[in-house]
Amino acid sequence: MTDQDAVEAIGVVVIGSSVMDVIGRPRASLQPRSSVPGVVRLAPGGVARNVAENLARLGVDVTLITAVGDDPPGRQILSLAEGAGVNVQHALCLPGERTGMYLGVLDGQGGLQLALDDMGLVSTLTPDFLRGQAALIEQAQAVFLDANVPPESLDLVIRLARRAGVPLAADPTSVSLAANLHPHLKDLWLITPNAAEAEALCPHPVPHSDRDRALDAARHLVSEGVDIALVTMAEYGVGYASAETSGHIPAVETEVVDPTGAGDAQTAAVLFGLLSGIPLDESVRLGASAAALTLRTPGSVVPDLTLERLYEELR
Repeated sequence: MTDQDAVEAIGVVVIGSSVMDVIGRPRASLQPRSSVPGVVRLAPGGVARNVAENLARLGVDVTLITAVGDDPPGRQILSLAEGAGVNVQHALCLPGERTGMYLGVLDGQGGLQLALDDMGLVSTLTPDFLRGQAALIEQAQAVFLDANVPPESLDLVIRLARRAGVPLAADPTSVSLAANLHPHLKDLWLITPNAAEAEALCPHPVPHSDRDRALDAARHLVSEGVDIALVTMAEYGVGYASAETSGHIPAVETEVVDPTGAGDAQTAAVLFGLLSGIPLDESVRLGASAAALTLRTPGSVVPDLTLERLYEELR
């Protein structure tokens, strides 16, 4: 399958974080308690927002439920998402509030050295607000959640999706938030933790570079009730499992300009593939391709992402 125009529009509701990314990459070695010359970029980010934009650029009919402040960064986030094809009519734009931020500092090779996130506005995605979105959630072809969503709101969305028979995908987002998904594993169609997040959901360690342990973790998540589990290991590829199959897809070798958003691109491409009827192993390969393209992009999303580009990257 290589013709994007042949893919029917897919109705996916994406719920979670939208922030403004501030990412710095030094031109010299980082020095403790001092500044060094570098390059700093400012661009929209957030797991849910990144997944939504990637899906929209792949031709998916996608609606983003998120929260930003009614300030210049927040208005820019929504405007650029809408320009990429994302429906933002159900997003909160809150007067008097400050849009969240993500601050990341890379090393000279493009690896993440440290980061801070300010996701406070996600708390406004309350159960009362989301009950007002129930019809949208229940009519979706699939729902994607990031674990920044407050636990009580996660509970509500999962109940709504389960009652309506809507497939539910989730990203644990961070080690500290992964545990919020643990009670809901049996209700998840797709989960996409990295190795550290998988370790928080599994009874045994999952070393970042251990392919066998990643596969064991993916299989364990399936044994807990998840339909499809992906455990991502950056340059070491992806271990995946379902009730029918399991395997490992190596990462696509590429230059690393900025790792921000690579995992979100991978998740979006896998979700796109599965909803388009592409087999699991091929969908995971598309995810590896999307991650590689994003790694060498100075931003969180590849601006000219298409299905053709994903297949070209694999070749």
